[in-house]
Amino acid sequence: MKKINIKIKKLYNDVITPTYALDGDAGLDIFSREDIIIEPMERYNFQTGFALEIPEGYCALIWDKSGVSMKRGLKVMGGVFEYTYRGEYSICLLNTGKEAQEFKKGDKIAQILIQPIITANIVEADILSETKRGSGKWGSTGK
Repeated sequence: MKKINIKIKKLYNDVITPTYALDGDAGLDIFSREDIIIEPMERYNFQTGFALEIPEGYCALIWDKSGVSMKRGLKVMGGVFEYTYRGEYSICLLNTGKEAQEFKKGDKIAQILIQPIITANIVEADILSETKRGSGKWGSTGK
């Protein structure tokens, strides 16, 4: 497991530093700084109160917390932060459920994964190689 140093700048005294819940976890938990209720089909943009310095060659990806997503119907909207960004991180959640969802200060809202960047060279082609699936779409591999 490769480890890198990430600098954090807390913009407010009450910010909870993102943390790994367990050794070996892929994502750092991000915590709410406020009490808020998100109504059904409403989006809310949480201000995290921190900025990060990620090394060149890496990015930060914001992902759902599985429990928050599955049990409460909340989905992260967007969530790619480039290594060049030095501003405050914000997390937008969409309530896809039928009930209002309440967050208290200190509740987990999402997770952040630090990932290496692979840059693709796009090559135009008239023909693509053949595969067993080909251009088959939804359900083309069976049930």
